[in-house]
Amino acid sequence: MLDFVSTRRGVLKTGGALFVTFTLVDKVLPALAQGSARKKTVSLDEVDGFLSVGVDGQITVYSGKVDLGTGVRTAFTQIVAEELEVPIDRVNLIQGDTALTPDQGPTWGSISIQIGGMQIRKAAATARKALVEMAAERLGVPPNELRIENGAIKSSGKSVSCADLVGGRTFSLKVDKDAPVKDPASYTVVGKSVPRLDIPPKATGQFMYMQDFRVGGMLHGRVVRPLAIGAKLENVDESSVKDVPGLVKVVRDGNFLGVVATTEWDAIQAARRLKATWSKWEGLPERAHLWEHVRATKINSDEVTANVGNSAKALSDASKRISASYDFAIHTHGSIGPSCAVVEINDGKITCWSASQATHRLRKQLAAMMAISPDDIRCLYIEGSGCYGRNGHEDAAGDAALLSRAVGGRPVRVQWMRADEHGWDPKGAPVLIDLRAGVDREGRTIAWESEFFLPDSFGPVPLVAAILADLPGMTEQLPKFVVRNTAVPYTFPNIRTVAHMLNETPLRWSWMRSPGRLESTFANECFVDELAASVSADPLDFRLKHLGDPRGVELLQRLAVLTKWEKRTSPRKDAKGDVVAGRGISYVQYDLVRTYVGAVAEIEVDRRTGEIRVERFLVVHDCGQIINPDGVTNQIEGNIIQTVSRTLKEEVLFDRSAVTSLHWATYPILTFPEVPDVIIELIDRPNEKPWGAGEPAATIVPSAISNAVFDALGVRLRSVPFTPAKVLAAIEGD
Repeated sequence: MLDFVSTRRGVLKTGGALFVTFTLVDKVLPALAQGSARKKTVSLDEVDGFLSVGVDGQITVYSGKVDLGTGVRTAFTQIVAEELEVPIDRVNLIQGDTALTPDQGPTWGSISIQIGGMQIRKAAATARKALVEMAAERLGVPPNELRIENGAIKSSGKSVSCADLVGGRTFSLKVDKDAPVKDPASYTVVGKSVPRLDIPPKATGQFMYMQDFRVGGMLHGRVVRPLAIGAKLENVDESSVKDVPGLVKVVRDGNFLGVVATTEWDAIQAARRLKATWSKWEGLPERAHLWEHVRATKINSDEVTANVGNSAKALSDASKRISASYDFAIHTHGSIGPSCAVVEINDGKITCWSASQATHRLRKQLAAMMAISPDDIRCLYIEGSGCYGRNGHEDAAGDAALLSRAVGGRPVRVQWMRADEHGWDPKGAPVLIDLRAGVDREGRTIAWESEFFLPDSFGPVPLVAAILADLPGMTEQLPKFVVRNTAVPYTFPNIRTVAHMLNETPLRWSWMRSPGRLESTFANECFVDELAASVSADPLDFRLKHLGDPRGVELLQRLAVLTKWEKRTSPRKDAKGDVVAGRGISYVQYDLVRTYVGAVAEIEVDRRTGEIRVERFLVVHDCGQIINPDGVTNQIEGNIIQTVSRTLKEEVLFDRSAVTSLHWATYPILTFPEVPDVIIELIDRPNEKPWGAGEPAATIVPSAISNAVFDALGVRLRSVPFTPAKVLAAIEGD
């Protein structure tokens, strides 16, 4: 690890912030304020909340959305460079610093570009308009005779730089929602593949991750975890660690137990040696009966997401009725690098360095737990190991806050270990789905009904430290679990889709990549294939027949060309031998209102072992205006690879007391030799709104693989993950 040490006092002079004279340590750290007479605005409706112009002409962009390895740092830079007509290397991005950036909401939902980027674009367009007007007055030239080039505003024979106009000063302007943005026909940066700005330092080992971050005088902490999730701490024998060199303190706060030491190794040794007695607790359901438990859980409310016609009557009148149940296992985030955070408390004010994708929300959570005002907390984002969801980053910060308070506010670094990450990060919730459909004598689908069993609350995810120490948690009301893709994009005449919002889920849960939409699309697109097979229809033709959206139709037609789709019914009739091949299709319109994705999975299945190998994924993707084609391609590839892993291998194991899949042997993920080829066709629509690419392509992976297995073997896989044991059981008709 890099041994970076920041001067703590320089970091913490945060009464305000100069607008332009920031520095980036290794071009990674958020700007560290050096003090000024006036506090920087972080308002969403102020241009100064989003950007500033330096005396040297450098543009600084302030983003509440953060780059988790998704490439949005590069995309945001392109957006501003385009609107302000400056080279990309003249734009710097500060992200996720609660003292400097506006609260644009957590980095989630595949909306970083769609919402966060467009807020930045509008701020830049407002700044552009203002700069032109300032230049017109300075140069004595009408605004319509001016142009911006390379950071200067020019007319024939006259020029003034943006730095001369406003460098080092504020705009003091409200963001003008009607400010004209550049015509896409004149783009020179947006829509072009720009190499990711973070890749060179990552490839050479110079990039500083959260796990590498240090501050002067820092101590190291470790939390001693209960043996059972709900266990009570009965006794602690501090004498058991008296011989550990460097031990500073054993910290007990209710059921929260930790150690602080001068070195990380000393903290590890103290946590391992510390003797503690915990009560027994067996409050988890039997894993073998998980789905009975989910089905029996109290329902808080029903969300009807589609209600067309009279599905009950149509279903009763149908000459053929089809039904199936699908389930999606509990998953862990499985970040390759376990979570890490550093917290210091100085004069009653907390500074937290974290890889949280929701630093503004983390600020509120820490304020609630520590019983201080959010105004006395600053959270700074430093990129960590990616997670695509709420993993343990925030919890590590909560741990560090309690440990820092226990040692007089000295900075404490908490680095989780593998068992912490797998055992204590919040999980992707188990999801159960029942589907029913009716077909008339002419083979037309006349009814579709579904019931989804989903957890009710969508956060905030309580901090483990607050739970164990019995401290207050954040009470902000947040949206329910994402249910929009429980409805279907197809034009069946009678549809009713209902989401049963459950009172609880077995393990502390949070959002993972494409929460709700992944599980919904899995069930819906598999069941569409079941309907197509029931009427002996080609799966692609069946979808096109029931799809009324022109963009969706175009996407599927282009998918047919890309994949050289052979029209036929599934399963294939010529499957022979022990290893058989199949192809499966899936389609989604994300949230039924944005990004379109269609894909075909090409797989092989070994009848003898039940092993599935995904050979190729062919994807057509329409997310409207594309900022960086290479970045979108990277995101799609990541979606496919990660979700193939989740589909084929991943499942949290637990007993009645705790999670038991605490390492990679018991929670296996996809290995490099198992990664499929991913072939991608992007549909760029420069004149349309830009939508997200961080999540949508994940949604079609499980259903495409399941449909491909049916095409190969004629058996249905309705339970994720598709383990060899489940494949063999399906073959044997169990």
